[in-house]
Amino acid sequence: MKKHAIIPIFIPHRGCPNDCVFCNQRKITAHQTPVLPENVHGTVETWLSTLEPRHMETIELAFFGGSFTGIPMEEQTAFLQVAKAYKDAGRIHRIHLSTRPDYISREMLDNLKCWGVDVIELGVQSFDEDVLKASGRGHDAACVYESSRLIQEYGFTLGIQLMIGLPGDTMEKDIYSARETVKIGPSIARLYPTVVIRDTALYDMYLAGAYTPMPEDDAVERTKAMYQILDAAGINIIRVGLKSSDIIADAPSSIAPGTFHPAFRQLVEGAIARESLEAQLLTLYPEIQNFQDTPPDPAVCPSAYFVSNAKSRNNLFGHKSANRVYFAKKYPGLNIKYVTDTQLGLQLPDNRYLVVDAGLAGGIESVK
Repeated sequence: MKKHAIIPIFIPHRGCPNDCVFCNQRKITAHQTPVLPENVHGTVETWLSTLEPRHMETIELAFFGGSFTGIPMEEQTAFLQVAKAYKDAGRIHRIHLSTRPDYISREMLDNLKCWGVDVIELGVQSFDEDVLKASGRGHDAACVYESSRLIQEYGFTLGIQLMIGLPGDTMEKDIYSARETVKIGPSIARLYPTVVIRDTALYDMYLAGAYTPMPEDDAVERTKAMYQILDAAGINIIRVGLKSSDIIADAPSSIAPGTFHPAFRQLVEGAIARESLEAQLLTLYPEIQNFQDTPPDPAVCPSAYFVSNAKSRNNLFGHKSANRVYFAKKYPGLNIKYVTDTQLGLQLPDNRYLVVDAGLAGGIESVK
């Protein structure tokens, strides 16, 4: 059963002076009814009527949709007063918000601390100066390091959001951004491949041929590499890719073809699982490489058990069973059996190989 829930409150960043090439602020604002502090009570009560009977361990009230600290201080305070009242009453446990690196100051953090904010996510997007400039971010990488330092100094939980495939971006620059994120040491991270949305400068660049979106395979490979770097450092990756509801109401008509996949996280995690499983197979049973051209006699066909816990079952199979298809085609002489075991403690027959997918967050373990 799910133990953590987020109550999202969309706060448009009215009057944002920045002009990021990927942002469709005008269209997003047109599709959203402005949220006022007095509206928050009704939204929260609706969510809590469902969440409280389920006895969730942690409920967060999260202000999303833009740069919370970019709205006037008095408005921030009005929203936070509502959130803190729920937190003080014990009906929610944490207050969560997202903002820009250049919208952080000691004055802002003092106010957020006063009103019980717990988590601050920074929309960093990239640590590469050329990518930041080409994307119209309006700040440099030095701003990211300083804002992150201040947030951590104040004792907030820090989150960093990165985008993949922005103008001027490359695999090497994405890897650099992931490694710089590790140096800063946030607790949480989000990875977003760039989605080209209509009514943005990026969409105009796309139509003019000045920007070419990443092919899906490239997006998966880049995100996979970044995911593995962050995960190895113990950073909790809470989102990979956008949801349909994160874009706008009339998606997919509002996005350029081929730049959005609704199950992008599964594509990435399935690719990570496949890579790890194959590496284990080749280590434990290198002879199977010879079976690709000349399958062995079925009577002596070796067996491999691919085992996952219930949480990782979809990753084990891959999106639309892509991993099953891959292994069956590449290793036709291998008798693979896919098993789900909630405790990962199966006792399987001797002389057979057991490959255990223990869940991506904890790594993948092999047992012979």
